[in-house]
Amino acid sequence: MGGCPRDWDALPRPDMPLTVGLDGGYVHSSTQTSRKDGWFEVIAGKSRPTDGAAKCFAFVQKIETKPRRRLFEVLAAQGMAANQSVTFLTDGGEDIRDLPLYLYPQAEHYLDWFHITMRLTVMTNTAKSLPPLPTAGHEQAEGCVDRDQVAKDLERLKWLLWHGNTFRADQALSWLEDDLYSEDPGETQRKLAKYLKEFAGYIRANTAWIPNYGEHRRCGEAISSAFVESTVNQVVSKRMVKKQQMRWSPTGAHLFLQVRTQVLNNDLATHFQRWYPDFTHHGGPVELAAQPSPPG
Repeated sequence: MGGCPRDWDALPRPDMPLTVGLDGGYVHSSTQTSRKDGWFEVIAGKSRPTDGAAKCFAFVQKIETKPRRRLFEVLAAQGMAANQSVTFLTDGGEDIRDLPLYLYPQAEHYLDWFHITMRLTVMTNTAKSLPPLPTAGHEQAEGCVDRDQVAKDLERLKWLLWHGNTFRADQALSWLEDDLYSEDPGETQRKLAKYLKEFAGYIRANTAWIPNYGEHRRCGEAISSAFVESTVNQVVSKRMVKKQQMRWSPTGAHLFLQVRTQVLNNDLATHFQRWYPDFTHHGGPVELAAQPSPPG
């Protein structure tokens, strides 16, 4: 952020807070040799002021040399002031999480609640497939867990995270990991233990960015970057992944994303007018000239 910090207090009263959501997607590479490799990451985001139009942006991580500058320019185009509050919501990925750091002095960074609940939902659904405990008179298999108790523990874990109690949530994760560990687990239990281990690492890596979501929700503040999902779908998935057989080079994808986001922001005509002063744009559909019918 430009300017001297000692001058920020003298700035006019800022506008209402602005929310920025950041998320990532993956695109088929032109060098892809199998279904498991040949993908590269695209970062997409949307900045949404309290009043006014939202702006989206996207870039290929390995091509963009100044991602913070690009994000800054998007926010500056919306009149972002140095003393204005801004909330960044990310999915917890290291590259995306570090992008907005040190960009604005009044910024707050939160882990997106949507991505937390998405992972918890997967684990809850997996827990429902655990085998039931044996009935009376039947021998219980060693290492067998009570699926009802696991479901309750997962619900309690969700409640703790919703209220930002990361210390107790970490305890609950450790106890669940101990309960699911056994020398000879079933397939479902092994899968659930794997999901839980990944989730525990995810939460512990992002502990500093987990607020009291319930309190923020009651205050009317954003806690989820679900509004960015539409941007990822418009910018990346719909045009570059879903039902599309094209393969992209990182440079080609990056350039395409710049045009695509300018179209979505209704800024493409403005840029053309700056580059080519004689360019005119009426904003309506273009009428094609009638073509003569072929003879005979």
